[in-house]
Amino acid sequence: MFKLWVKEIKDNHLLKDVTIEDLTNDTRTHKIMHSLEKACVGFDLAIPIWLDSNIKEFKRHSKTRFYKDSFIETIEFDYLEIQVLEE
Repeated sequence: MFKLWVKEIKDNHLLKDVTIEDLTNDTRTHKIMHSLEKACVGFDLAIPIWLDSNIKEFKRHSKTRFYKDSFIETIEFDYLEIQVLEE
């Protein structure tokens, strides 16, 4: 089972969060992308762009933060954080 926790944070406060489970036999990368897309649709938010810093941080910690420079549109929060809870 794969679980991804997605959180919107503003001023160190949790605004929204969701845990997405993926039971498919897809690759880890596909599970991450599909789960992030599901969460963004649920939050009515554009899917963030993965920058090199996001990729490095995610590879190291299975967790990363997307700041305003990862979004095409203006965001109403400080960052979107994703974290793998279970693989």
